[in-house]
Amino acid sequence: MTHTRHRLHLPARLGLLALACLLPSAARAQSKAPAAPSVQGTWQVDASSVAGKGPREVIIRADSSASWGKETVRWRLPAPDKIMIALGGEWETYRMKIKDNKLTLSGGDLSEPITLKRTGPATPRPDSVPVPPDPDTE
Repeated sequence: MTHTRHRLHLPARLGLLALACLLPSAARAQSKAPAAPSVQGTWQVDASSVAGKGPREVIIRADSSASWGKETVRWRLPAPDKIMIALGGEWETYRMKIKDNKLTLSGGDLSEPITLKRTGPATPRPDSVPVPPDPDTE
């Protein structure tokens, strides 16, 4: 019985070596670019930006869920300045601007912009609350 060992040929070894040399410089180049502010966290609605009653806290999680009050929805970022929220089985798109710890949403079904202030990290979604389905895959 012959035992075959897999060996990399010289061109493959050189390719891996080149890749290993490039990765650190690519990582350095990426680390120099400013990262876009994260939309994830716990946000409080600025009382002066919204009239009426309703939930004043929004939690946006890494698992693509967002909650306010008893409502849990799915979200995604199609572009750096847009957020989509699945409401009633359809995506609603809002313009989004994050500066420091303030998030401003406009457009979509909003009659006027809403400003929220980040108050901390996102709290975990309870296991009993599922992430709503993606309307594109239903």
